[in-house]
Amino acid sequence: MLYISIEMIRTFKYRLWLNRNQERELGIMLETHRHLYNTCLEQRKSAYENEKRSITYGEQSSWYKSQRASNPYFARLNFSSAQATMRRLDKAFTAFFRRIKTGDKSGYPRFKNADRFFSIEFPAHGDGIRLTDNRLRIQHVGIVKVCLHRHLPEDAQIRTITVTRESDKWYLEVCFKTPDMAITQSTLPAVGIDVGIEHFLTTSDGEHIPNPGYLKSALPKLRIVQRSLSRKQKNGRNRAKAKIRIRNLHTRVKNHRSEYRHKTSLDLIRRYGTIAVESLNIKDMLGNRRLARAISDAAWSAFITTLTHKAERAGAAVVQVSSQNTSQECSGCGQIVQKKLSERWHSCPSCGLYLHRDVNAARNILSRAFALPGSGKWDRTVLNQGTVSQEAVCFS
Repeated sequence: MLYISIEMIRTFKYRLWLNRNQERELGIMLETHRHLYNTCLEQRKSAYENEKRSITYGEQSSWYKSQRASNPYFARLNFSSAQATMRRLDKAFTAFFRRIKTGDKSGYPRFKNADRFFSIEFPAHGDGIRLTDNRLRIQHVGIVKVCLHRHLPEDAQIRTITVTRESDKWYLEVCFKTPDMAITQSTLPAVGIDVGIEHFLTTSDGEHIPNPGYLKSALPKLRIVQRSLSRKQKNGRNRAKAKIRIRNLHTRVKNHRSEYRHKTSLDLIRRYGTIAVESLNIKDMLGNRRLARAISDAAWSAFITTLTHKAERAGAAVVQVSSQNTSQECSGCGQIVQKKLSERWHSCPSCGLYLHRDVNAARNILSRAFALPGSGKWDRTVLNQGTVSQEAVCFS
């Protein structure tokens, strides 16, 4: 039995129950943080355009400290939390300059309107915010009730606490670190999975998991509400209400997706010890205007991320392999059998293998996870030997 020692960083999310006064104070705090972010962005933008120089985070932190004496809104902000907002802008510029070096000139930090700024970060527990059981004390807001549906581990070391607003609801995100813990390495069998649109995913065992298509189901109602929004007067109260209705629908779709990928990934982790998946370039795939919405609705990238995180905690392994020709290559003999996307069945003229193209792709993905180191060839014999144990996986 193999054991691995791992240190985990996790985030728990809780619903906050606020009264009207607390909700108003949190709204003012969020708006002040947004104004601070935009002001600092304007300073950096103007300094470069007029003086050809860059303003550092340290300079803006000193400027903010001097402003607290004259600006009552800035004075009410927790200083560490305000620094986190300025660091957020600094990270945006760092990422932008990194993309410039790689030739990608997109993504210059943008000004945040009220619809694009939703979070307040507190970088230290106890500095402006403190969670005690199911009560959260926030500076200048008061004691807020927390829907503590699961308790933090006793040995958890809280790193950051973030208060977020989603639609018209407020949430608490607690990021914490757990000490090194011994995890038993899984000895369950291996499987290959192929994600798709017709089915959410298909396993090398021939199992099809349906694609729920939550956005597709919500589109009729979304279209009605969006048409209603287009008829509302700009900056009016009815327009603001229509925006909230649209946000509620999108939030519902997002929550459904999240629940579905958590349940699906948990089911796979409980049954398999090694899961082979494709390494997909989803950004380029979204360039297909006919499939972009369906691909986004499936949220493959988020599913693989969730699956990987759950695998780490369960002692399982997620292996990403090349996606080249997984659907065109025959999983029986290795011959390339060209097929259009509309052709849903694989029929090999060489070995006579006939099966669903997604099952064929999943088998190819599994065999590539068992690639012989340095040979560049796939070992197909594992597919014909029944259940494949995790110990047979050869990681190169």
